[in-house]
Amino acid sequence: MNAEIIAIGSELLTPQRVDTDSLYLTDQLNGLGIEVTCKTIVGDDRERLASAVRLAVSRSEIVLMTGGLGPTEDDVTREAVALALGRKLVYHPEVTQQIEQRFARAGRRMAEINKRQAFILEGAVVLPNDRGTAPGQWIEHGQVSVLLLPGPPGELKGMFELQCLPRLQQKAPRQVIRSVCFRVSGMGESDVDQLIAPVYTKYTNPATTILAGAGDIQVHLRARCATEEEALGLLTEVGTPIEALLGDRIYSRSGEPIEVMVGSMLRESQATLAVAESMTGGELAARVTSVPGSSAYFLGGFLTYTNAMKSALLDVDPDLIARHGAVSKETAEAMASGARARTGATYAVSITGAAGPDSSEDKPLGTTYIGVAGPNGCDVTHRQFLGDRSRIRAFAAQLALDLLRRRLRA
Repeated sequence: MNAEIIAIGSELLTPQRVDTDSLYLTDQLNGLGIEVTCKTIVGDDRERLASAVRLAVSRSEIVLMTGGLGPTEDDVTREAVALALGRKLVYHPEVTQQIEQRFARAGRRMAEINKRQAFILEGAVVLPNDRGTAPGQWIEHGQVSVLLLPGPPGELKGMFELQCLPRLQQKAPRQVIRSVCFRVSGMGESDVDQLIAPVYTKYTNPATTILAGAGDIQVHLRARCATEEEALGLLTEVGTPIEALLGDRIYSRSGEPIEVMVGSMLRESQATLAVAESMTGGELAARVTSVPGSSAYFLGGFLTYTNAMKSALLDVDPDLIARHGAVSKETAEAMASGARARTGATYAVSITGAAGPDSSEDKPLGTTYIGVAGPNGCDVTHRQFLGDRSRIRAFAAQLALDLLRRRLRA
């Protein structure tokens, strides 16, 4: 059984508001084994919304609509759905009474325009709203269930859990959706796909999705079956050969980011970490410390943006910088070794490079050196990243964490 969600509100088409209702509903529906196949955001326009509803009911078994049930003129959901489904809006005086009573409990008098919320589509079931004034509606339209839900998250969640979830549990066939997420570092999206496509293209269930980030590729496998045992069996059947192909380039099988996995490895080995950053300006330290409990293994860091600070804080020889440049293998090694010596950390990671838009040295933009110092010496890795300043810095921090992960595994 498939569903789609239509979020209504012109404010959701601006950068100031995010549609969080759809995320909540998707999670709830997936828990019932219902796949969300489409999400649409429509502004407060009756004709456009009616068109979106017509399309949705033509291809999905469940259509959930959020927002636009308020009392004002720009709340057009009721009228649009009535237009799309060819149904009349019927005034329900008992709904008006319920709204009046809610206002009375708050010591207020209901405005006349709130009566608009008492117009219900012909044949619809009224879904009471115990957290607001806008009632929801459940309409059976042929083989399709159309749900009208309020936009405020607090109202929507209460209504969905109390009024909609029990109905959907009866309507939906018993199915479960289970997924697994492999996170991969050190490979590009096209390289990952070329390697594993011979495996996953044999299957439509589970469905496979590959997502690309800054040096971080995610491979999502999503199985929908009648039982959990069957779903997990399919994930194993497809996931096992994919794991074998990707090998140690997989750093997470739970979807956790690399800083979480590295933190667990440091904790398990009772090791500590310090960082020395130039180009990334603290981005590496921010990712390490974003993990709750990171104080158990992270000692601190040095933000040495200038040559003078590299020498003052990390004991990097000024002559070394003069000979090789701040963006060099030698400087990266000296930074990592200096950070480890200054803090007494088990491991220290350094990053130096040219992120742009201008370079103070005769080095191509994206030139990056990453040092990892530990009990067995210091290794330095050179990369040439492409992209803008933000992308280069993100790639550098990701690679630094992956190099530390590999060092911890050795």
